Amino acid sequence: MKDVAAHVGTSIKSVSRVLNGEEGVSEATKERILKAMAELGFRRNDLARGLRQSDRTRTIGLAIPQADTRFHDSLVHGIDEIARQQGSLVLTASSGTAARERETLMALCSRRVDGLIVVPAGEEHAFLRPEQQAGVPIVFVDRPPHGIAADAVLTDHAGGARDATAHLLRQGHRRIGVIGADARIFSVGERISGHREALRAEKVPYQRELTRLGAEPSREAMAACLELMRLERPPTALFTLNNQCTIGAARALRSLGKSREIALVGFDDFETADLIDPPVTVISHDIEEIGRTAARLMFERMAGHSPAPGRTVLPTRLVVRGSGEIPVPEQ
Repeated sequence: MKDVAAHVGTSIKSVSRVLNGEEGVSEATKERILKAMAELGFRRNDLARGLRQSDRTRTIGLAIPQADTRFHDSLVHGIDEIARQQGSLVLTASSGTAARERETLMALCSRRVDGLIVVPAGEEHAFLRPEQQAGVPIVFVDRPPHGIAADAVLTDHAGGARDATAHLLRQGHRRIGVIGADARIFSVGERISGHREALRAEKVPYQRELTRLGAEPSREAMAACLELMRLERPPTALFTLNNQCTIGAARALRSLGKSREIALVGFDDFETADLIDPPVTVISHDIEEIGRTAARLMFERMAGHSPAPGRTVLPTRLVVRGSGEIPVPEQ
């Protein structure tokens, strides 16, 4: 801690407060301390006493931005299935912001987890290099890392979006509205790319005025859908880029009495998709298998398999239920 304090130009007490998650340190100072810790390769080892350096703790660290979603539950189930086969436990922590992600990952490392599985919240992960060099295998899920070479297990976001858009095009739709979250999110960017590729394949021009991004909660997606429906030439079909956007769009269409007039295909399945009228056609991906694949990669690294880090991309599938098969309304 003394070296970190000297590097930042602050007190040892401030470094201690950051390590222990205590109040009393400004966000700017906290960020400088965390950055210095990463640069210096510092990590606190809460379990070092009584343990030989070669001992394993039989624990896997999982950091995920939100810990109360269907994605989280399914991912943990898949990871835990493989971890139990290996006699290990999964320690799960919610990260949220980029700064919190760094704190969370360093806290997991300080507890000597045997490996890390990360669903990224931040855009920079070079601070994990010292952990990686110390022999901690790291696998990223859903989004690739930045600033570090590590394994990543991803969904075929672009391929799924191509399938969704092609399905709507086959029903005769040419004005397809798109509602999604922030375009800077890796999965959102990939899904937009896949959507545009499918349009190009059928020589249908991409119409930017039909795209609404930045609609993360379902209420914002609902507002975005209502806005699209108010256009002079509204879309005849919708492609929603996650399940919250799908729910928001479905509510908007129901409020307008257009649930059986506007086709809808959503990316990500959800529990009540088959209960909505009409049941929602979706692009589904096996989140549990993503978790199992990430855990297998981690344990293979622990066992000494050391090929160059790479990306594993898992396929999606189109689940036809009714909403995506609504034809273009007669003029």
